[in-house]
Amino acid sequence: MPTGTILVADDDAAIRTVLNQALSRAGYTVRLTSNATTLWRWVSSGDGDLVVTDVMMPDENAFDVLPRIKKLRPDLPVIVMSAQNTFMTAIRASEKGAYEYLPKPFDLKELTSIVGRALSEPRRVKIEQPEETGENIPLVGRSPAMQEIYRVLARLMQTDLSVMINGESGTGKELVARALHDYGKRRNGPFVAINMAAIPRDLIEAELFGHEKGAFTGAQQRSAGRFEQADGGTLFLDEIGDMPMEAQTRLLRVLQQGEYTTVGGRVPIRTDVRIVAATNKDLRQLINQGLFREDLYYRLNVVPIRLPPLRERIEDIPDLVRHFFMLAEKEGLPAKQIEAAAIDRLRRYRWPGNVRELENLVRRLSALYPQDVISAALIDQELSQPVPSVEEEENSQVDLSGSVERYLNTYFQAFGDALPPPGLYHRILREVEYPLIGAALAATRGNQIKAAELLGVNRNTLRKKIRDLDVQVIRSNR
Repeated sequence: MPTGTILVADDDAAIRTVLNQALSRAGYTVRLTSNATTLWRWVSSGDGDLVVTDVMMPDENAFDVLPRIKKLRPDLPVIVMSAQNTFMTAIRASEKGAYEYLPKPFDLKELTSIVGRALSEPRRVKIEQPEETGENIPLVGRSPAMQEIYRVLARLMQTDLSVMINGESGTGKELVARALHDYGKRRNGPFVAINMAAIPRDLIEAELFGHEKGAFTGAQQRSAGRFEQADGGTLFLDEIGDMPMEAQTRLLRVLQQGEYTTVGGRVPIRTDVRIVAATNKDLRQLINQGLFREDLYYRLNVVPIRLPPLRERIEDIPDLVRHFFMLAEKEGLPAKQIEAAAIDRLRRYRWPGNVRELENLVRRLSALYPQDVISAALIDQELSQPVPSVEEEENSQVDLSGSVERYLNTYFQAFGDALPPPGLYHRILREVEYPLIGAALAATRGNQIKAAELLGVNRNTLRKKIRDLDVQVIRSNR
């Protein structure tokens, strides 16, 4: 049975009651207060084995109390709660020495689990933290999906673990990589980014590792590579799935041995960089196709982070719009406001280009239109196609899911009671693509833009699939 005294500080009586009931049922002794003054008196008197506190209290902010608590009792775990669910709240909680940060509302089972873990773990040494960063917020959003990302990032800031960021184009993968660097222990070192898809494949090794004079045609002098430039800091490998196999082998050797040689060089060079990689591809599928090394995948994918597409976090759109309007105003563009009906239009759009597409739209609205208030009509005018109604979208999804269901049923019925052959997942994935794309095109009367939105893929990706799979565009008669 768990034991220990939990000090709870929150100015909301309902929250105190709920926490009291949950923690008492779990077997803990609970002391409740509505202010920071009483909490500090208890802590300074040596009371309590763990603290659960809200950030905003009537007499003092918890972030002001936390440093005093950690100085006086560095072994006392503090769990911070907040309804101000921003990236900087999570980071400040970590910087001030909190054991864990929980955005409100939170799951009571998760809270009791964290309490139990905190009381059973050896106490951690406090790490020196960076200075306050003001209002320069690198990541925006209060959705549950973003809250989980903030919590993961806060835990990673003081580590050198390799991170793999997976997400569609335009979701903000480089922003996450920069946040890991700018708020981590390597923040005083360089942040160097390289996009594998933007460099000719035969030059990637020279770009990464540098080259000696005369190493290849046109190499008229020695050139430092990205590893050398990033020494002591962070190297961001964007679109890692486009890295050729030869470069993958060299990269694996660097990760294993901590050293490399330049192209044309012979002397090993020691390197000290943190690797953050990103991709919008399924690396597992590339591994099965022999296009990506499995051992390299495990070296890079120590901590995976999935960035959700904007259509999965539409509740963040108002915050993102305000943020982008504010940035545009700081750059000298006119200040703008936006109608609630216009926000509703933005929520209903599918955003194939994700956050980047939304940012570009906001900048366009700021720069090109004299209106102080952005209307719903203006949003409809600016979006690349009319916003589909909820009914139209639901009907399309029903037609599409029915087509896929019929196809899968036919596939499994063909084997009767016997098991399908090995490689089922990738075989079905390949074979489903053709009818899936065909069904999407039929549901949208052959409109590739709408079909791409329906499938949730980039329109260029869909066009490539149509071409590679030789999909026949069948227009619906309805």
